[in-house]
Amino acid sequence: MRLTTKGRFAVTAMIDLALRHGKGPVTLSAISERQEISLSYLEQLFGKLRRHNIVASVRGPGGGYNLGRRAEEVTVADIIIAVDEPLDATQCGGKENCHSIERPGGSRCMTHELWSTLNEKMVEYLDSVSLQDLVDQQEQKNSEQSVVVIHRTHAA
Repeated sequence: MRLTTKGRFAVTAMIDLALRHGKGPVTLSAISERQEISLSYLEQLFGKLRRHNIVASVRGPGGGYNLGRRAEEVTVADIIIAVDEPLDATQCGGKENCHSIERPGGSRCMTHELWSTLNEKMVEYLDSVSLQDLVDQQEQKNSEQSVVVIHRTHAA
């Protein structure tokens, strides 16, 4: 299993958006600049996120994107699934025909249950982490960095 840049970028962009929630629509160009993600790539991702009601677009001057749901109601799994990121560690894509190329007629490989269970655990974990959890972690991290800078300033 590997999470590609599509899923990572979508989650990163959503954290960026959620950190600015309540301050008006956020433009994709601003997210692109802050997170160093291609604007055209963000446009593709946000189109998918909008179709899943994870974000809402605001048109016109001063437009951009807002959260489509409260951050507590959006999980990492929601985001990754919305952008069509496959969460599958099996060789067969869950079709249980792992040996179909080697053995016509197909059958499951000996490790199919292992990888299938891993899939379930990954989705279960990603479904337990909300966008708000990630925002809280980021805000805590930013707060701790500010404290360190203040202490260094006073110590000098």
